[in-house]
Amino acid sequence: MYDWVIFSILGLVEGITEFLPISSSGHLIIARELLGATGTNSLAVDSVLQLGTILAVVVYFSKDLLTLAHTALKKVMGKPVAVEDGRLLLALIVGTVPAVILGILLESTMDTVFRNTHLVAYALIAGSAVFLLAEYISKRYRTQTGMEAVGFWKAILIGLFQALALIPGMSRSGMTISGGLFLGLSREASARFGFLLSVPIILGAGSKKFLELAGTGALGTIGVPLILGSVVAFVSGLLAIYILLKFLRTHPLYVFAVYRVLLAVTILMFLTPL
Repeated sequence: MYDWVIFSILGLVEGITEFLPISSSGHLIIARELLGATGTNSLAVDSVLQLGTILAVVVYFSKDLLTLAHTALKKVMGKPVAVEDGRLLLALIVGTVPAVILGILLESTMDTVFRNTHLVAYALIAGSAVFLLAEYISKRYRTQTGMEAVGFWKAILIGLFQALALIPGMSRSGMTISGGLFLGLSREASARFGFLLSVPIILGAGSKKFLELAGTGALGTIGVPLILGSVVAFVSGLLAIYILLKFLRTHPLYVFAVYRVLLAVTILMFLTPL
């Protein structure tokens, strides 16, 4: 199968599953096994494909990001900022820390041990259990609020949930939404905060892996197909963000939990570990 077809498929999988709470890394590992596209650069390529999806976040949330950038500039210049804007900026900064630290510590593990289809299956099931518990806690014990309620400690806790997504199958969006629900945020507010929180992590990891691929000379053979895959990831990612936010306004996470369990069962029955 031609590289441009494989990378287009991987880009489509990445774009759709990065934002739906069903795990992009898990689906990419499965897609690679089905396509026979496993290789030494698979994690690096997947990280670069994520640059397409993070561009989708930047475009979709451009107004929020411009406000945050303006707030950060004012902070640096010592000028006063709106309380809510300053609070959100601080929350996003501290919420990024857990995933950065654990990502650095687990980088070699992510490229070896974590690239396993059966581990993905177990993580899909575990993540589904987290979804169900988060929905239960949110409905029974929490008053739903918006992003303005995210302070320092809530941001740290949501950041820890985001760090769980380093395990393929857990889902970055799924874990941040669940973390928000546990702490009293609405589903939509949890998703929006999670999307904004993902920008520095994915941008940093994707840029690092891109430079690594360039350093090894791999871009000479896969550069054009990789760009195509990233464009596909960008377009499909934009659509996925819109669909998910609209869905979460009126629907719980149950349908995603069911899908994840069914997928996990299918993996355990029909796919052998890598």
